[in-house]
Amino acid sequence: MAFSKIATGLQHIGVPTNDIEATIRFYTALGFEVAHRADNNGELVAFLRLGDLTVETYQNGRAVGQAGAVDHIAINVTDVDEARRIADAMKLEVIEEGQLPFWTNGVKYFTILGPNREKLEFNQYL
Repeated sequence: MAFSKIATGLQHIGVPTNDIEATIRFYTALGFEVAHRADNNGELVAFLRLGDLTVETYQNGRAVGQAGAVDHIAINVTDVDEARRIADAMKLEVIEEGQLPFWTNGVKYFTILGPNREKLEFNQYL
């Protein structure tokens, strides 16, 4: 199987912040709506949505504050376990995996590094 058989499109773009409230104000002024907020073990998280575009912002105190500050691109998949099997078969570098308490039932994910050291997250709602 290939990623194209289980990927359904962009899940979100991850943008770290040092001030989540200022980030929320900025994006809502642009027309985004707060779709979900959470506290992930002390790290404040907000998902901001405009149409079919979702930005995940999280206050981690490590935002670089300059161009190129996008942390990751998340791809929505229908079967994250199958996506992981594909990644392993392709010998892709998996740098993180787990489950997060976002949305109604949480999400399961794993993250790989691309050829430019960009982070791609494969994400499935549970």
